[in-house]
Amino acid sequence: MEISQNCVVALTWVLKDTLGEELDVLDEPVEFLMGGKDLLPAIEEALQGHAVGATLHLQIEPEQAFGDFNDQLLFLEPRALFPAELEVGLTLEGSALPAGCNPAAPKDALFTVTDIYPEHVVLDANHPLAGIAIRISLRVEGVREATEDEIERGSTGTGFFKIEPLHNTLPGDETLH
Repeated sequence: MEISQNCVVALTWVLKDTLGEELDVLDEPVEFLMGGKDLLPAIEEALQGHAVGATLHLQIEPEQAFGDFNDQLLFLEPRALFPAELEVGLTLEGSALPAGCNPAAPKDALFTVTDIYPEHVVLDANHPLAGIAIRISLRVEGVREATEDEIERGSTGTGFFKIEPLHNTLPGDETLH
């Protein structure tokens, strides 16, 4: 079966930056819906018409991947607004930022705590790979028809190219789970 819209492809890959540093490796096949929201459009386009066993090597520029780095998405917030348990790398939803944070911080964004200083915290709403051209070597391990449920959801549910919050609230909140 050739890869086309509304089919599911099982892929393995090695994802690197342009300096050759490995960013991600999929040793075991993972399924993605073609024509949904599972894969970057540049990857979907390159996969069209291929079949099981195909190997592709792609370089994807930032504007086709995770966008350019936007310094307007960096926010320096007072350290005192956050609990002592706050850690670098924590992902926070914009809607869960404490009162007193910059009102320009988008409520629908995900923020990564990138630095913690005695007086300030740096929050970054850019995708972690924003501004980075990526190289991906992938292999098609399987192709099948998508189910109606997968097509309706627009996903097989893998979420590899999305950043999901680790927590919906800040550490120390009793509703943290």
